Amino acid sequence: MHLLDRPGFLLSVRFAFWLTVLASSILAVVPQPPDLGTGSLGDKFNHMLAFGTLTLLACLAFPGASRLRMAERLSFFGALIEVVQALPVLGRDCDIRDWIADTVAIAMAMAVIHMVLPRLPRGKGP
Repeated sequence: MHLLDRPGFLLSVRFAFWLTVLASSILAVVPQPPDLGTGSLGDKFNHMLAFGTLTLLACLAFPGASRLRMAERLSFFGALIEVVQALPVLGRDCDIRDWIADTVAIAMAMAVIHMVLPRLPRGKGP
């Protein structure tokens, strides 16, 4: 039995995906995000790590979905975070380079996933 065919796997990965979306959203709007221990690697590394993880989880959680559309929506999520961070009440900075880092990470993760994960037929996804 293939891992993607195991009962409960899809449900678990979808839960992990939505939990990661929620955590990313919260970290994006708190005035002072916690130190994740990656400070020496820079803010862009955190963005790329988050969106690379989101991309992997999205591809596992929704195996029959269009990967191009998935990448588009994840990139839109990154842009939306930057727009929200522009609100003065949050005390955060809106930086287009953060969105670019998000989108680059999505593209890189999609390329790796395309080489590693089998493409599932449309009937096996949501």
